[in-house]
Amino acid sequence: MTEESFFHRLSRYAATALRYWELRRVAYNAALAAIVCAHVLLAWPASRDKLSVDVLLGMFILAVLANVAYCAAYPVDLFVQFSGLDAVWRSWRTVLLIVGIAFAATITHFMVQGIFQTVN
Repeated sequence: MTEESFFHRLSRYAATALRYWELRRVAYNAALAAIVCAHVLLAWPASRDKLSVDVLLGMFILAVLANVAYCAAYPVDLFVQFSGLDAVWRSWRTVLLIVGIAFAATITHFMVQGIFQTVN
């Protein structure tokens, strides 16, 4: 029996990770978008006065950075798959996803709260 090459294993593990994580990126982005929309709506009409091109561009940058942070799951996923624990890992991926979404949602909450808070 021939041993599978490193690059063949990497390709297979990367494809597995992509299939799992990219399908769930939509839920991640939807959760963060819901938090932003909720803050804007709850602070309305004061939030309307704070909306500007600069604020929208800043939020775009934050959205891109949130998606870069989402990619932090890939090295973890690949490491665990290479460790030989990929069968066990399949059930724990969901835990990492939930913790990641909760962490990103918390950061989003505080960032948007700072943008749209009203000064009394």
